[in-house]
Amino acid sequence: MRDDLSVLVSLLQSVSVIMVLAFVLARTKAFADILDGRPTLGDKAVIIAAFGLFSIYGTLSGIPLMGSYINIRDLGPALAGLLAGPWAGFGAGLIGGAHRFSLGGPTCYGCTLSTVVAGLVGGLVHKRLGGRLPTTGQAAALALAIEAFHMLAGLAFGQPYETALAIVRSAAVPMLVSNAVGMAIFVLIMRVEIEARETRRVKEAIEGELRVARDIQMGIVPRLFPPFPDRPEVELFAVLDSAKEVGGDFYDYYALDDDRIFLVIGDVSGKGVPASLVMAVTMTLFKAYARAGRSPAEVAAKVNDKLAEGNETGLFVTAFCAVLDLSTGVVRYANAGHNPPLVLRERGESAYVPRLGGLVLGGVPEYPYRTGSLTLTPGDTLVLYTDGVTEAMDAGQALFGDVRLLDACRPERHRAPQVVVEALLGAVREYAGDAPQSDDITILAVRYLGREPGGIPLDAVAGSGI
Repeated sequence: MRDDLSVLVSLLQSVSVIMVLAFVLARTKAFADILDGRPTLGDKAVIIAAFGLFSIYGTLSGIPLMGSYINIRDLGPALAGLLAGPWAGFGAGLIGGAHRFSLGGPTCYGCTLSTVVAGLVGGLVHKRLGGRLPTTGQAAALALAIEAFHMLAGLAFGQPYETALAIVRSAAVPMLVSNAVGMAIFVLIMRVEIEARETRRVKEAIEGELRVARDIQMGIVPRLFPPFPDRPEVELFAVLDSAKEVGGDFYDYYALDDDRIFLVIGDVSGKGVPASLVMAVTMTLFKAYARAGRSPAEVAAKVNDKLAEGNETGLFVTAFCAVLDLSTGVVRYANAGHNPPLVLRERGESAYVPRLGGLVLGGVPEYPYRTGSLTLTPGDTLVLYTDGVTEAMDAGQALFGDVRLLDACRPERHRAPQVVVEALLGAVREYAGDAPQSDDITILAVRYLGREPGGIPLDAVAGSGI
C-alpha cells in the first residue's frame, strides 16, 4: 500500500505541470481562436505539438516498472482532443504513442494504442458537446474510462501475459487516480479561464456602450461657449465632470425671449445609467415647460408632477432653476432641494442665495414651490454647482464644504465666468488629491454685465471669459 501511495504522489507531482500548461495555453492566440470557434490549421498545430510534448513528458516522468511505465501519458492527447477536436487529439496521440512505441517493453503495443485512442476519444467528446468543455466530474469519468481501456489493452497485447498482468496490477490504481485528477484539474482551470474571458468580453462591451452613452449624454448638455454671442449683457461658462462614464448631473440654459434667459442645474440621485436616463428626461421637461410667462416655481412644479407620476424607481432630482432678466439684472428662482448658489458681488459682500426650502423633484406630486428673487448689479456673478463640489472628499474623507467653495471663488469675483469655474474646479481637485472622485461635479457661472454704455470692462486675461 505504501508503494502504491508513493507512486501516486509522484504521478500527482507530474500532474502539476498541467496547471502550468493550462496557464500558459490560456494566454495564447491559438487558445483564443479555439474558444471563439474559429481555429486555424496553425492553431491546431500548436495544440498538437503542445499536448504531444506533454504526452512524452507524461512517459518520461513516469515510474519504470518491469520494462514499462506507470504514467500520465494519455492526458496529453485526451486534452488536445477535448480542446480542438478529433484531428488534434489524434495528432497529439501519434506523437505520444510513437515515442512510447520507441521505448518497447512488455506492454508496448497496448500502451501505444491507448495513447492514440485517448486523443480520438477526447476529440469525439468535443464534437458531442459542440465544442464545449465537459464538467470536472465528466472529465474525471472520461479519464477513468480511458485508463480502464489502457489497462485492458495492456493485458490484451502484453507479452508475456504474466508480466503484463503484474504491471497492470501495480499501475492500475495510481494511473486511474492521477489521470482522473489531472483531467479534472485541467478542465476546471480551463472553465474558470473561459468564464473570466467571457466576463472580460461582456465588460468591454458594456464599457464600449457606456462610452457611447457618455458621448450622447454630453451631446445633450450644451457646450457651446459663448452661448449668447449677440447678447453682451451676459457671460456664461459651465463644466460637467462625471465620476463614472455616465452620471446624473446636468445643466442647461436658453433664451426665453429677447430679455430673459432660463438657467437650470440639477443632480439626479444615484449614479450610472439609471441616473443618466432620468437626467435626460428632466432636461427635456424643463425645456418643454420653461416659458417667458411662467415663474420658476411654476416650471419646477410642472416638472415635479411629471417626474412623480409612476416613479417606481424612487429616483429623485435636486434642481435650481432661474430666469435672468438681462434688462434689469433681476434673477427670479426656485430651489428644489438643491445646493444654494453663490453670488459673487463686484462691489459688496459675496454670499450664498437664501434657501427656500423646496422639496426635491419627483418626490411628492403637486408640491407648492416658491419663487425667490435677487438682483445682480453689473459685474456680479451667479455660481451654480452640484453637491459633487461641496461633498468632494480628501484622503481623510473630510468634505470640501461651503467655506472652501466661497474662498476659492471670492478672489476671482472680478474675472470672467470661465476663470471662476476653472479656479473652483482646480481647488476641488487639489483638495481631493489622490482620493477617487465620488460624485459628479458640475459648475455653471453666469456674469451679468448690464446694458449701460461701456458696461463692465472685460477680463484682461480671459478676454470675454468664454
